[in-house]
Amino acid sequence: MELIEWKDLLTSYEYAVEELKVKFKNIRNELKGRGEYSPIEFVTGRVKKVSSIIAKAKRLGVSIDEIEEKIEDIAGIRIMCQFVEDIYIVTSLIRSRKDMKVVYEKDYINNYKESGYRSYHVIIKYPIQTASGYKEILAEIQIRTLAMNFWATIEHSLRYKYDKFMPQDIAQRLRRAADAAFLLDQEMSEIREEIMKAQVIFEMKSMTTRDILDAIQQLYKDGQDDIAMHFQKEFDKIMTFEDLNKLLALKKEIENVVKR
Repeated sequence: MELIEWKDLLTSYEYAVEELKVKFKNIRNELKGRGEYSPIEFVTGRVKKVSSIIAKAKRLGVSIDEIEEKIEDIAGIRIMCQFVEDIYIVTSLIRSRKDMKVVYEKDYINNYKESGYRSYHVIIKYPIQTASGYKEILAEIQIRTLAMNFWATIEHSLRYKYDKFMPQDIAQRLRRAADAAFLLDQEMSEIREEIMKAQVIFEMKSMTTRDILDAIQQLYKDGQDDIAMHFQKEFDKIMTFEDLNKLLALKKEIENVVKR
């Protein structure tokens, strides 16, 4: 393919990556905005470089004309989770969506690789509308914990350095590190409920504080300086102890005054 043809081909994948990133980030933001726990910690994405696509096609015996059908990870999305359990929640969420179709899944958590690599891969077909028209492309969604991602990032860098011929002692150390990272995930799962509750309470405090300060500011704008100063003092007292129930009660009281 000529350079301009590669550029045209990859444009639809770039669109898909940006759209998918926004959609998964919106899920996270919506849940956080409702004061609920989100299984999605953060989302990244990339389009494979042309050199990497060609190298993979040669390795798999795929002709250039077949790459869109047989190279599944030209568009790649990575979703990071706090807990192993969250990975399967996100996977179920992907299966339930109407705007993408699951082609197949690869569970490298229960069936981890010899290197120690753990992650969950979902291959999807994703519809995209470009200036050239409608098309469906393949994309790979990798779902993993923060610990799994840390290990995979280091392992990828070392494999790149050693051009896939990694010294045995380094490979063994990496395998032990992978086991240690998964042990960390298991330990975190044991206290998952407590962590989730703490994070939800923190989000609720943050949202309630924001709403109270916005309401007090509105009172000042309405010329209700004395009332605004009263509520500001009450807010300062409560924040000394960070009592969520008292914050919620104060929020309700201020909102009633603002409505009147």
